[in-house]
Amino acid sequence: MRKVIYSPKYSLYNLGKEHPFSPLRAEMTLDLLQSLGALQDYIEPEEVQPEELFEIHDKEYVEKVEKVSAGETVEDIENFGLGTQDNPITPGMAQGARIIAGGTKLGAKLLLEGEAKKVLQMGGGFHHAHPRLASGFCVYNDLALAIKEMTKQGWHVVYLDLDVHHGDGVQDIFYSDGKVMTISLHESGEYIFPGTGWLYELGQGMGRSLKLNLPLEPFTEGDSYLEVIEGAVVPALRWFRPDALVVQAGADPHYSDPLADLVLTTQDFERIYRRVFELADEFTKGNLLITLGGGYSITATSRIWTILYLLFFNLPLPEVLPHEWRKKWGEKLGREIPEFLHDLPNPFDEIPRKPEIVRLNRDLVRRLMDAVTADWL
Repeated sequence: MRKVIYSPKYSLYNLGKEHPFSPLRAEMTLDLLQSLGALQDYIEPEEVQPEELFEIHDKEYVEKVEKVSAGETVEDIENFGLGTQDNPITPGMAQGARIIAGGTKLGAKLLLEGEAKKVLQMGGGFHHAHPRLASGFCVYNDLALAIKEMTKQGWHVVYLDLDVHHGDGVQDIFYSDGKVMTISLHESGEYIFPGTGWLYELGQGMGRSLKLNLPLEPFTEGDSYLEVIEGAVVPALRWFRPDALVVQAGADPHYSDPLADLVLTTQDFERIYRRVFELADEFTKGNLLITLGGGYSITATSRIWTILYLLFFNLPLPEVLPHEWRKKWGEKLGREIPEFLHDLPNPFDEIPRKPEIVRLNRDLVRRLMDAVTADWL
């Protein structure tokens, strides 16, 4: 059974017209699916209440977020990561974040109760939010809330982060938790935000050797990326044998993304998503929860998430995108919309450093496996 979760109220989480984390990304995706005649019925979640967030966030932090979102003046709010360029304070921000968190938490409940085997949450993925800190466009960590819902019922969970930025908030919250393995494939923090996610961040206490980081070289392309999945993610799943796989499906590893330097194509994302579904079937009896995430080239992101959605329902992928949809969004965004679902030939096919990048990524996998497998035995 496959379920989709979404609410038009997700758009309440709007950090400003010029902010890259725009609700238009999901709206554009859903409109494309509607134009293709592929949009299925979805479940609308209820918002979580502030006190439910105390499972993962500090009470003082939640109270301050709620107050500033309601227009109240709060001292020292910058110490909590709010009021910054990345995380500006906007009206309704807290409610929007709680509705999105409610969606991801609902996804966990559907898996736990056997109401679904695979769930696609068409929002969320706020992986940078920490217990007492808003960061990287993220206020409340919906992913951690859903994972916590599962572990409270005794489930073991693997969290797989495919966003181009390190999933630092989720890792932080579960750093000592023996029921949660986090695996993050991201561009090296040497080059981009948040500057974390190093190989030596392996967890502590009961969580030791359960926090896996793969800081990839800039200009990593699809073949090398998939090789890293085979070399690190597959053996980790095989050993840990989780009850569920939670995936943050950020679209920002795409080569056109303005905030990062990986060079995946839409064709690569198709291969990656197909592999994720296979891994869930093989290692978690199909239990899979996927959220969205980053993705700041809106014309690429809407196509990538459309590919994810169509594959989720085993629907065919069209070659050409609907003309009326392209015209509508071209006028709305003031830019040309690609004619095809998949990318044209990748301009990064010939990467001068490709052999070196492949070698460095292979070495990264080897060193990570050397670091953790002694504890796995």
